[in-house]
Parts: sequence; C-alpha cells; structure tokens
Amino acid sequence: MKSSLLRQWPLIGLGLVLAAVAFYLVRSGKEFIQGPLFMEAMSGAGVKLRDIQYSQDDPDKELKWVLNAGEVRFSEDRKSIFFQDFHLKVIPENRPFFELKGNKGDYSRDSGEINLWGDLEGFSGNGYRIVTEHLMINERLGHVSTEEPVKIFGPFFSVSGRGLLMDLEKESVKVLSDVTTTIEQESLI
Repeated sequence: MKSSLLRQWPLIGLGLVLAAVAFYLVRSGKEFIQGPLFMEAMSGAGVKLRDIQYSQDDPDKELKWVLNAGEVRFSEDRKSIFFQDFHLKVIPENRPFFELKGNKGDYSRDSGEINLWGDLEGFSGNGYRIVTEHLMINERLGHVSTEEPVKIFGPFFSVSGRGLLMDLEKESVKVLSDVTTTIEQESLI
C-alpha cells in the first residue's frame, strides 16, 4: 500500500492543485457576477472598455482587420459603437494592407456608417498615404467620403484639395475641389 501511494503521489498532488483551482474559479465567479461591471452590463446601460484590441477574420470576404482603441463604448441598445484614440489595420488576402490612426470614431450598425475624426492619417502597404480631419465610410455602399481638406501622397505624386469621394469597389478616388497636384520630376523620366 505504501509503495502504491509513493507511485501515485504526482497524480494525487495534481488532483489537489486542480481542486484548489476549481475552488478559486467558483469563488471568483461569484464575485464577478456581483461586481459593478457585470451589474452595469446587465442593467442595460452602455458598456465602456479601455485599452482594447478587437480583431475579426472574415474568410468569405478574404479580409482580416484589427482595431486597437484607448476606449470603446457601446450604446444601451448595442447598435452604436464609439471609440477614441484608435488604430485600425485592414489586411486583405491579395492586396496591400491599410492602416488608419485617429482621435475618435463611431459606428452605427443600422446605417452601416463609420465616422472617423481628428488627425486622421492612413497609409497602405504599397506606399500611399492620406491625411484629413474627417472620413465617413459607408460600409454597405463601399464608399469613403469627406468634405474636409484632404492630402494624398503616393510614390511619385501628391494631391491636396477639399472633399473626397472614394469608391472601394471600383478602386477610384476623386478629390472634389481646390485640387493641387504635384508630380515628382524623377517619375517622368
């Protein structure tokens, strides 16, 4: 009996550790359910999260995206999302990535619109960069637009003006007014 106990001591020790962990999880679960964050979420009041990273991988659309934000708040009905100090990275399968940083934004599930504001700067994996103060992305139509001043930089050119209309499906970009285009001389040779 004694030699059998000596051979089984690692399993007995593991069982005691698992029992202690189970006790801790059950106890902490009760504390979580009674905690203020859980009660706030259950009351219907919007939920606010800090320093989050949210990613979504959509194989059907051949697209992955990652959102890092200093703060994210959900509306009571969960139809609107508000975020601050964000960094969004979109990674399509067969195209260059695109990153966008800014101060704040909101997303409406009903309209499919994403509004982004404040020191927006975006850049792509193939060398393009955009700078503006506001962008409105219509997810359903696949359009990006603004009425604010905008600057676009490419490998051999820059375009600045007021207003922007981008059709993501057709891959077309229009700067709407007060347009100034600069082409680097080296690109003409």
